[in-house]
Amino acid sequence: MAWRGQLSRNLKELRILFCQTSPASSSARAFVERNYKDLKTLNPKVPILIRECNGTRPQLWARYDMGVERGIHLEGLTEEQISKAVEDLAKLGAALKG
Repeated sequence: MAWRGQLSRNLKELRILFCQTSPASSSARAFVERNYKDLKTLNPKVPILIRECNGTRPQLWARYDMGVERGIHLEGLTEEQISKAVEDLAKLGAALKG
């Protein structure tokens, strides 16, 4: 879980989009409820944006240097899989720098 404290080194911004009521977004909502505070505490300078909109498919977006963005659809993923997706996006940021 050391990657959680490294987001600020590898990402410029993290965005999580989901619907407030949709069953497809339930894992994304649960992930945010359980992990937002920890991620923000460990990475106070990284914008972690939570966007709720009725009917929105759950998605995760990471913005890197030079305006590069990568996104992942979260529909059907568990909280653990969403956590792994955030970790993978952070690792991708490190690879893009190197």
